[in-house]
Amino acid sequence: MNDPITLHAHPNGVYTLTFNRPEAMNALNRAAMLQFADVIRQLETDAALRALIVTGAGEAAFCSGGDLVELRAQPTEADARAMIDLMGDALHALERLPVPVIAAINGYALGGGSEIALACDLRIVDEAARMGFVQINMALTPGWGAGQRLARLVGAPRALELLLDGQPLNAEGLLALGLANEVAPRGKALEAALRRAQAVAERPPQVVRAIKALLHAHRTLPYEAALQAERDLFPPLWAHPDHLQAVEAFFARQARKG
Repeated sequence: MNDPITLHAHPNGVYTLTFNRPEAMNALNRAAMLQFADVIRQLETDAALRALIVTGAGEAAFCSGGDLVELRAQPTEADARAMIDLMGDALHALERLPVPVIAAINGYALGGGSEIALACDLRIVDEAARMGFVQINMALTPGWGAGQRLARLVGAPRALELLLDGQPLNAEGLLALGLANEVAPRGKALEAALRRAQAVAERPPQVVRAIKALLHAHRTLPYEAALQAERDLFPPLWAHPDHLQAVEAFFARQARKG
């Protein structure tokens, strides 16, 4: 049996995490949720990590959410609490990874799939992608953090509209709302994400991690504390050999011009 989650290492510290249940539209059963959480825990301690791409196997779906074939047999509040704690904690850890996380969205990202996509830092969608906060159609709200993330991304009034509407958005709609950073040709979202991730991997890793940290401070700290966190990140970078070399390279270029 294939693993429901796969992790592939590319050059330069770039990884691709793939939801690998294409026969079920990459829906997450309990085994997939547990493995997803485990993979994120592994990545938290990977010092070589430069960028992470999250995607789905095949072209039909990024992730269609929880696997209702299995979840229909888990109807109690205790069942729900166990599931949302597992995935809520995993997505919180995903968004706290110290490097950029890029969702390459092919096909459908519905319900829980849309929640995973929102926990990523950047979203590249192919032109056939459909992302939807469709929980209301199953008489539910988001449970893995998408409500809070969506409100921060598009504002509370628009988030309310999207959650009440419960309809998938196409690629152009996602781009217009700022929920997608790029629209790729059909079937090419992963290629576009890999190009972006490799470009990130070529940047100084301590600077990339500092940029991620200062934006995390924006999301999690009061304004004054976030300002201080940003200031504190700067001095070590100023004294780092990469910065000192960049300054010398700048003056060397100026000398050649002059």
